[in-house]
Amino acid sequence: MIMTTWQGVITIIMAMLGTMLTRFLPFLLFPESKEPPRFITYLGTVLPYAMTGLLVVYSLKGVHLTSGSHGIPELLAIIAIALLHIWKRNMLLSIAGGTAVYMLLVQLVFS
Repeated sequence: MIMTTWQGVITIIMAMLGTMLTRFLPFLLFPESKEPPRFITYLGTVLPYAMTGLLVVYSLKGVHLTSGSHGIPELLAIIAIALLHIWKRNMLLSIAGGTAVYMLLVQLVFS
């Protein structure tokens, strides 16, 4: 489907407004001079861990232990992530290192 020029402009403006709304709304709802509700503070504490768990489950849902490489590259990458994080306590290094280990295993060892 081809958009007209005005449809393209309106689409860009709507995307811009949606992005700006999601960026500015927290500052309008919770100014620095006002304490945020306890529930919002609680969510800020638990949601990062919940999202990490969700991403782990989502990324491992397609692993079949009875076929292919039997989940060995995934398991070794998870172990590498855990060891890197225990050693350096750097989330970015842990994720990048685990991804590198997984990709090397999948591309070179289990290909």
